[in-house]
Amino acid sequence: MDPKNLQSRSWYRDRWFANEAQFIQLYPLPIQQLDHVHWTPLVVAFKALQFLKTRPGDKILDIGSGIGKFCLAGAYYKPQALFYGVEQRHRLVEYARTAKDLLGFTNVEFLQGDFTQVNFKEFNHFYFFNSFGENLADRYRIDESIDYSAELYYYYSTYLRNKLDTMPAGTRFVSYCSSDDEVPLSYQLIKTQYEGTLKFWERK
Repeated sequence: MDPKNLQSRSWYRDRWFANEAQFIQLYPLPIQQLDHVHWTPLVVAFKALQFLKTRPGDKILDIGSGIGKFCLAGAYYKPQALFYGVEQRHRLVEYARTAKDLLGFTNVEFLQGDFTQVNFKEFNHFYFFNSFGENLADRYRIDESIDYSAELYYYYSTYLRNKLDTMPAGTRFVSYCSSDDEVPLSYQLIKTQYEGTLKFWERK
């Protein structure tokens, strides 16, 4: 690619990542209005990415990626790594893919479907912004396009806990606004930030 084009693209991306208010303008107004509850703040994404310590070619999975905000931040802050988001809602996946195309990232992919269909062994590290919580708190649901129940919450939490437990030593997991039900005993809590809402774990 022409160096001038690279410089222009870099400036374009920098503009969107200048602050939260600027970034969320990538999405339509109804999605913007959910930002303070459902989408990862850029500063949280940055802290999580610093802990994950990605190496070139590492694959990071965001479980319940919503509109793709964490993955897009990852692609921006850690261009040497590959970011994948899995999300049940087709509508949100389309928003994420549109934002990805606007930003011109090639190290991001968004998958539409249930995270239980994903092969965890294909990934090195994981990020989780309590995407199961909607099953317990109907007040903060994104929409009614998927099923909700307490049974699903415990099923998903148990499934994720068991899958994380199969990962090799050194696997890192970042959870945000989570109850820790999905974290196996084999993971050590390394540190917390933001009054304990952001937690950094590593497989022992």
